[in-house]
Amino acid sequence: MRQATLVLSLLLFAAKASAIEVCDSVPVYEPCEISVALSAAEVEAHPNPYVSVELRAEFRSPKKGTTYVIPAFWDGGGTFRLRFSPLDEGRWDFRLISNLDSLNRKMASFNALPPRSPGFVRIFNLRYFRYDQPETAHFWMGDTCYKFATIPWETFRRLIDVRAEQKFNHLRGLVLGFDESAEKVLADPDRPSPEHFREVDRRVAYMNSKGITYDLLLAGDRNQLAELLPERSQRERYVRYLVARYAAMNITWQGVQEWEEYEDGIRLLREIYSYITKMDPYKHPRSTHAVTTSAALFEEGWMDYVVQQSSSTDLAAVEYEMYPVPQVNAELGYENSGAGKTHRNHVDTGEFRRRLWRAAMNGQYVTFGNTGTYGGRGFDVDVRFADSPGARQMTHLHDFFTQTRYWDLETYPRVAGGPAMSLELTRFRSESMQGIEYMVYVEKPRQVELLVAKGKYDISWFNPIDGAWVHEKDKLKGERFTTAGPPDASHDWVLYVRREGKKQGMNKSYFLESRRPKPKEIENTPSEVPFVIQFPESGPLVAGEEYEFNATLTKSSRAVKRMRWIWAAEAPGANKGYRILGTGQFGKFRIPTDITDRYPMTFQVRLIGVDGLRRLYESIGTYKLLRMKE
Repeated sequence: MRQATLVLSLLLFAAKASAIEVCDSVPVYEPCEISVALSAAEVEAHPNPYVSVELRAEFRSPKKGTTYVIPAFWDGGGTFRLRFSPLDEGRWDFRLISNLDSLNRKMASFNALPPRSPGFVRIFNLRYFRYDQPETAHFWMGDTCYKFATIPWETFRRLIDVRAEQKFNHLRGLVLGFDESAEKVLADPDRPSPEHFREVDRRVAYMNSKGITYDLLLAGDRNQLAELLPERSQRERYVRYLVARYAAMNITWQGVQEWEEYEDGIRLLREIYSYITKMDPYKHPRSTHAVTTSAALFEEGWMDYVVQQSSSTDLAAVEYEMYPVPQVNAELGYENSGAGKTHRNHVDTGEFRRRLWRAAMNGQYVTFGNTGTYGGRGFDVDVRFADSPGARQMTHLHDFFTQTRYWDLETYPRVAGGPAMSLELTRFRSESMQGIEYMVYVEKPRQVELLVAKGKYDISWFNPIDGAWVHEKDKLKGERFTTAGPPDASHDWVLYVRREGKKQGMNKSYFLESRRPKPKEIENTPSEVPFVIQFPESGPLVAGEEYEFNATLTKSSRAVKRMRWIWAAEAPGANKGYRILGTGQFGKFRIPTDITDRYPMTFQVRLIGVDGLRRLYESIGTYKLLRMKE
């Protein structure tokens, strides 16, 4: 990221004092770099300044008078840097706070110019994202490259160039790299490798310059962070270091890879996010990567968007109703377009596309992965696979949704033939519901029945394979639309029904906060819940064993027959959070062995269902859990 810099003298320092360089001016939302070189005497007094030198700055907004505090980061030798992105135009004054007398309470300023970008990614309207700039919505379209920090620069640059052309605007990756890289970067937990992070700086800056937000994973799976940084003070300094280097850039916080694999994942993330919440002045979106879902940690209070790693439409549908926050599916499957596969979630392009559209119609944002570019442990990053059919179909999904009012959409139950989303508004209390647009993913050739608010609608079909449109000449007049199927029965389609004039009229005002979804209550009164847990029966269960699970319906209605289900298990008091055992009304599920460290333990199974009218129900079974048999 280019910026004009000019050396300014804070004061005429004596020969033994620190030297400070400040940027002259930067555009709003872009980092101002402030460099601090410790004197020879200070370097001698602080042989490990990463641990012993304290330095931060307080920045004051020229318009609102708001104060933002950000820590400095050690950049090798006797050099510290402050990285701050202004949020308003004008002159920003700042003051240094340090345990070094030569720096403490020194003041300076720089100028913030008009912005060249829409700003940082924010959460708004509960379920959606936007940028800092007013009236600029953000449609999350992510990619995965775990090894982004360690692959050759030219490979990285070419991948980002291709992804930017394909309209991707997020990339998820490990800031430390996998085990071998991470162990080198933090070989001394009290002295991280500045060389590694300078290269990460360059790559995050390049992503941002291309309009791509970095989804920052602080560490990998398999308990990596806890083992590399076993002491609380080490973890706090590490988080401060990452906040200092990257909070001024366009990022989201995505915790650790697969938090469930950590021995004490809940406590660790609670600790990590207590630091981030306090230190990050920009309040970037916060969540964590997961084996299945991060929603089990939602009640902890630090999370403001949910990350799933699942192709289950039941899990997507239920958690959409339970948690009124953005839902990001980080891995519904990786496309194998020729690079090979090693896992069952490595799927062909057609299967990936179908999972993609199911997830999107269940209200999720999706992160892409291709086995040739996602950079798993056993896979090299080969840019020959960057322009894959699945990546191009992600672009078609982006193009479809960004011509809708996607920031206002909600999942829609009044349809038969596929998952759907809609925008319906009530303009005034005295008026009936007004339909704006409806969309249905028709995966297989079948009849579609769609109930809409009374009106006159345009009808089109969208081809998710090539992005082509087929427009019907006739218009829908009334409240019910029925079709025998899509134009071509050989593949999946998206039905799009809308009042084009009304939609375009609303787009002129581009009012981004016209709807505010509210969290729903879960009905758990036994007489009102339309199902009971039949299996497993009341006998004790053994960790690691597989059991038959089954729910029996106690009521019969069209809405109940369209129930979506998740089976969640938790050992209260173990502080491990719940685990998703499985989805569907019945099946064989294995009891996870990492759900508790103590036996015997009281064990709860929660069966949560959402019916065809989006009502939530819950039934709970309590069991005795025994240790896995040797």
